[in-house]
Amino acid sequence: MTPQIILANQKEFFLSNQTKPLKFRIKQLKILKTALKENEKYFYEAIYADFSKSKFETYATELSLVYSEINLAIKKLNKWAKPIKKSTNLANLPGKSFVLPEPLGSALIIGAWNYPYQLSLVPLVSALAAGNTVILKPSELSKNSSAIMAKVLNRVFIPEVVRVIEGGVKETQELLSMKFDKIFFTGSIPVGKKIYEAAAKNMTPVTLELGGKSPTFVLDDANIKMTAKRIVWGKFLNAGQTCVATDFILVDKKVEKNLLEELKNQINVQFPSFETIPENYVQIINERNFDRLLNLIEKDKIYFGGSADRAKRLIKPTILHNVSFVDEIMQDEIFGPLLPVISFENIEDAIEEVKKQSKPLALYVFSKNKRNIRKIHNELSFGGGAINDTVMHLTNHKLPFGGVGFSGQGNYHGYAGFQTFSHFKSILKKPFWFEPPLKYAPYSDKKIKWLKRLIE
Repeated sequence: MTPQIILANQKEFFLSNQTKPLKFRIKQLKILKTALKENEKYFYEAIYADFSKSKFETYATELSLVYSEINLAIKKLNKWAKPIKKSTNLANLPGKSFVLPEPLGSALIIGAWNYPYQLSLVPLVSALAAGNTVILKPSELSKNSSAIMAKVLNRVFIPEVVRVIEGGVKETQELLSMKFDKIFFTGSIPVGKKIYEAAAKNMTPVTLELGGKSPTFVLDDANIKMTAKRIVWGKFLNAGQTCVATDFILVDKKVEKNLLEELKNQINVQFPSFETIPENYVQIINERNFDRLLNLIEKDKIYFGGSADRAKRLIKPTILHNVSFVDEIMQDEIFGPLLPVISFENIEDAIEEVKKQSKPLALYVFSKNKRNIRKIHNELSFGGGAINDTVMHLTNHKLPFGGVGFSGQGNYHGYAGFQTFSHFKSILKKPFWFEPPLKYAPYSDKKIKWLKRLIE
């Protein structure tokens, strides 16, 4: 079937109201979970073939998040889908007001390669929980992961509800030319702009999960050992190919040397071997990105690391120091295992430099000083973040996940995901037995006086 026929069939199926009962939605979520559980072995093999991600890391950073989203949606769906009571203003008494969640319709989800399962299937969970039909287009860069999702999901779901369509730019452009009721995209800022432009032609609402240069502030009162441990884990997870990873560090000059040394120590502890592909490290996704990253390394600014193996697409976790905001590595999101460190003497100056950049997807602060933490949070706009940790905020389903400005728009995870794929329609209900004459003609000075008393 062509994408046009698939979408037409999904629209027809949606209009038949079969996706709206909660029983049907929960059934689809259980189908997804069962399919993943029964085929876990093949999902592990596929992602390892793409960029050597281990079984542990695949479960911890991909499948576990999908499973927990499914479990949460099944548990909470009855509550999420209930009418939401609202207070009623004086002019509409005696009446009742409420909001009804309803599915948007036919959704297009375009996934990303860096976490191919999580970033494709978590939004799929949200879309199904909200009662939509879905066409899922995984990234072609992680081709083996894309293929296993297509094979498994297209076998267990009827195409009128879920269909995975593989392909590259041509197939994506074809899908974007079609009229969906919702588009959800995860990926780079340049591609996000193209998605937004294409969606505008059909007035299709869009959620964009993008990226940016996410800063980490390390203040002089931080616990340096724990700070370094958490930064190294979050930064070099997935070889730095994480949209919410620390892109660069801003560190108080007084603790810069200590931090640099402890970062090096932590890399040696967490990533000790590069003779072969280590179990707790992954490859760069392809040679193009490998070469791009290698070109960002200025040899005279290497504090630690810098070695690379092109045949294995491995770049050792690398710390760069004496970096400034005008350096090439500071112009765009790094998306790899390179960590620039910039020192500051005045926190106000550091904040002002970050203000000049586009709003990042994440921001982290390591400090015990509530005043300085509050200052950073109040003055800088960002999607989300953490105090004294990195990355882990996205594992809390009660926290909406998303960007702001060029780092994205819209949120998902947990209830926020259900909201993203729903429309909330407002309803006012009034009885027949009472109706004040004030709003009806003929109008008079007396009526306007009463109206003013009620309003003012």
